[in-house]
Amino acid sequence: MFCTECGEKLKLVFRADEGLVPFCEKCNEYRFAQAYTAVSMVAFNRAKDRVLLAKNKGENDFVLFAGYIKKGETAEKTVSREFKEETKLNVVKFKYTYSRYVESKNVLMFNYIIIAENGDFTINNSELDEIKWFTFDEALEAIRPESCAEYFLKNAIQEIQRGVL
Repeated sequence: MFCTECGEKLKLVFRADEGLVPFCEKCNEYRFAQAYTAVSMVAFNRAKDRVLLAKNKGENDFVLFAGYIKKGETAEKTVSREFKEETKLNVVKFKYTYSRYVESKNVLMFNYIIIAENGDFTINNSELDEIKWFTFDEALEAIRPESCAEYFLKNAIQEIQRGVL
């Protein structure tokens, strides 16, 4: 780990109220861990009986819609913007569900259940190869097992079945 201000190698220092915290001796400052922030969306149709999944460019597995939160943007704004960019569909309703840290990408992912407007989607060909509606069982088979996406998908299906949104 290196200081985000000066580039100096950080040293772990015990701080009574925080535990071990990275410290920059050159700046004489504690440097708390930073992660990227993003949203992921489990997209349901208005009837709430289908899930819309996508394949990213060059990938084999279907995934949830997702996108990074831009500087100055709220997570809620990102949900609507990213979904519209990738499908040309509007988000009718949405609800925050869970967050999860994805270590391999150093991303704190905020998950939302969304209800998409009815209509035909248009694929953003610069990011996606395919978009497809699935039944719940089909979606669970299509998503990568033991992934963050599977975790969010399973929870979202349970929430929808309980009538949360």
